[in-house]
Parts: sequence; C-alpha cells; structure tokens
Amino acid sequence: MRSYSGWVDEGFGGVADVFARNFEEFPELGAAVTVFVGGRKVVELWGGVADEGTGREWERDTVVPVFSCAKGLVSVCAHLLAQEGRLDLDAPVSRYWPEFGRYGKEAITSRMVLGHRAGVPVLDGVLTFEEIAGWAPVIRAVEEQTPLWEPDTSYEYHGQVFGFLIGEVIRRITGHTPGAYFRRAVGDPLGLRAWIGLPGAEMDGRARLVEAEGRPGMPGPEHLLTRIVTMNGALVFPGLDEPHGWNDPALLGMELPGAGATASASGLAGLYAAAVTGIEGRRRLLAPETVADAVREVSSGKGWLGFDMGARWGSGFLLDSPSFRPMLGERSFGNDGAGGQFAFGDDEFGVGFAYVANRMIGHGDARASRLVAAVRGCLGG
Repeated sequence: MRSYSGWVDEGFGGVADVFARNFEEFPELGAAVTVFVGGRKVVELWGGVADEGTGREWERDTVVPVFSCAKGLVSVCAHLLAQEGRLDLDAPVSRYWPEFGRYGKEAITSRMVLGHRAGVPVLDGVLTFEEIAGWAPVIRAVEEQTPLWEPDTSYEYHGQVFGFLIGEVIRRITGHTPGAYFRRAVGDPLGLRAWIGLPGAEMDGRARLVEAEGRPGMPGPEHLLTRIVTMNGALVFPGLDEPHGWNDPALLGMELPGAGATASASGLAGLYAAAVTGIEGRRRLLAPETVADAVREVSSGKGWLGFDMGARWGSGFLLDSPSFRPMLGERSFGNDGAGGQFAFGDDEFGVGFAYVANRMIGHGDARASRLVAAVRGCLGG
C-alpha cells in the first residue's frame, strides 16, 4: 500500500519502491527523500508522521534537525570563499584569526580542520548552554586549546569544533557567522529550506525527533564539545526533549555549525545540486576544479584513537566510502547526520541527493544507503 506522498520522474520508480519499503522494514516514523539530476528535481517523496505526540503528518516542506549534515553547509561556504580567492585553505588559520595561532596551533590550516587532522576534535573544558549559544566563549576556548596530537600527523572526527573553527574563519573574512553567511550567499538566493539557526517562524512546522528503541540517547551540546563524551563515549545523556535537547527551540535557534543544521530533504538536495550543476537557472556554485580539490582524499584508515571505520574524508566532506557510506563514485561528496540523515552531490552524475528522517536509528543505518543504491540503479550504474 502506498505509504507516501510526492512524485518521481519516469525511470526513478525504483527510488519510490525503496522509500515505501523503508517504512515497512524499519521503525520509520516520518521521512523524505529528494533527488536532483542535471539541475532538475526528479524525485520528491515524503511520508509518515512529523510529530509523534500530536500525529501531525510530514509535509513536502517539513524540516528536521540533520545534525552533522551541517558540515556540508559550512564546507560549501568555505570552498566558495576559496574559489573567490578570499580564503587559502592551505594557509595557517592564524592568517585570518591571529588569536588562534598559539599553544601548538600555529601551523594548523583550514584544510587540516576540514580533513579532521587539526588535533582539536574536542575541547578540554565544559561550556554551558548559554556560553555555546553566545559564540564568543566557544571561540575563546578554541583559542586556548592545545592540540591532542601534532597537527596533520593523524586524524579523528572533529564533531563540533569543526563548525566553530571553520565558522570563525568565515566570520573573520566575511563579517558574518557561518549560518548567516550561508543564508546570505546561498540559502536565500536559492530559496533553500536549510538553516544553521532555525528562524522562529519555522519552529512550529518542524519535525520532532524520536529515538529508535534501544538506541543510546544523544548527548546535549554542552557535552558534544568535550573530550570525555566525544572521545571515549563514557557518558550518555538524554538529549531530545527540553530543556536544551535536540527538540528544543532554544537549541535549534542557535548557531551550532558542526551539528546543528535544520533542513528539508529538498533543501539539502538542492544545496548539493546547486553546488555541482546549478539550479533555478543559475550556474553551479562550485567549479569543477573546486570540486576536484574538495574530493581529493585527505584522511582515511586508522585514526588517532586506533579505529578504522571505513570512512574517507576530503576537505570538509565525507567521500564515497563503500564500507561506511557508499555514494556514486569518486566525485561524490557529502555528510551524514547522527539520526541516519544523509546528503551528497556528484558532478560526474550531476546528482544532488538528500534523505532526512525523524526516527533516529543511527549513523550508517541502511535507510539512506538503500535509497542511494536505488538512485544508482536508476542511473544505470
């Protein structure tokens, strides 16, 4: 039985079939998938429930927290600035942010941060919710931080510090925080439903997150910045409900650029389609040589903690990683989110893809990967 709304172009029925099966075979609550090919939307599907408490249905434009998919928004902005000649990714961060260049961080470049190689994946101190919301206290803490390893000699996922660090570089260059710059340079001109810092007018229509049964609770933002939780997983905190959980308007409204984006499937897919092909009659955001720079592998294999998760990283983006997060090919680049959300682009295939959901199953669960495989099949891959 049809369990979704929307449409697909001829030849993309396989994506609709998988989307429907996801509702049958997983504890899916509400979800959406959008695919652009050649700058044209060929799939737009949505279904299920946006708010389990009220029964409110998921709609075409429903937005949902997408966690680390935020890194894609920030990284597109960084590459746009590099493309314009305003940011040298291989120059020390201190060229743009002098106060950063101390305590062993003098040689750290933006590319090291984008490739998770900077040695500052987390902070030693715990900041309060109010301090994180204030931006400046986090920046001061980053300035005071000593790297955990010699920069560029190893890598480990820079979950939250990534967004603040690259975000402050963006702010120093443009005068705008990363969420504001994204809207100014990309989101508003293209009408994309994607934000780092959700406007108050969008709060009532957002989807509310629900943890899948048996899944550990998400840490709140105060703890995602700290070593004890992020690095060894020693503590788990309930993190969805108010106050200050991931359903809290106060959290969703702040700029948390490493993991705090809120977006619709169409908004995220539109971002990547705009990056690789252009949409709305506009030329592509990222030139072929810019994409080539972004998809050059920077980090992979065993990280500083001694684990190899199978992920491959370029400059700011997860790359096609067959054993971790398969995409379409060597020109694919994107980011996934803690609840299973995933978005990427590929200029060889001309694809912008996004899947979002409010039932949080986890990183690497099969829902998005099955949809990507369906897209690949529809393209003849």
